[in-house]
This record gives sequence, structure tokens and C-alpha cells, in this order.
Amino acid sequence: MDTVTARKLLQEIRHDLDRSIAVLQGESHGDDATAGSPQDPADAGANLSEAERSEAVIEAARRQRGQVLDALSRIESGAYGTCVDCGDHVPEGRLEARPEAARCVRCQSKRDRLRH
Repeated sequence: MDTVTARKLLQEIRHDLDRSIAVLQGESHGDDATAGSPQDPADAGANLSEAERSEAVIEAARRQRGQVLDALSRIESGAYGTCVDCGDHVPEGRLEARPEAARCVRCQSKRDRLRH
């Protein structure tokens, strides 16, 4: 993927993530309004679970946003499309599927195995 196309796509993804994060944060803060009112314990547990899910989704969006910003930085530095671990070329298909990808498939697989 050429860097002009990648930059445009990454900027669109960043914009979408910014919007999603803002909406999700607004929803999670809106739940605070009912915090002072008495609740059935089962409802409180359900609300806590929903808040935890919302926080997890927000955190995942923030992580992806960070990856997108890193990819934009790699474009600026001329390193986009080069694996940050081994220096090999990141396959075109991988960049088309995940334009923020920083690693080749082999290095990403190795990293994923180490995390589990």
C-alpha cells in the first residue's frame, strides 16, 4: 500500500476512533447520574458489569488509536511497511487488512504467543 493511501486511511481510522471514544466516554459518564439513587443489588451488579464492558471497549479503542498514531509516525519517518522487530517487509495484504500493523505476520505471531 502506498504511503499516501495508507496515511489517508489511517487518518480516517483515527477520526472514527476519536468519535467512538468520545461517544463511549459520554455514555459511561452518563451512568454516573444514577449512582446516587438507591438500586436493587442485582441492578447495581448489572450496571457495574456494563461499565466494565464500556471501559474495556474504550481501552481497546485507545490502544488501536495509539497503533494508528504510531503507524502515521512510521509513514513520516519512512519506516512504514517495515517490521519493527525484524526489519523485513510487512506484506501488502497485511497492511491492507490492518494499515496500523507494525510487524510482519511471523513476528506478530511470535508476540501473540508470548502474551498468552
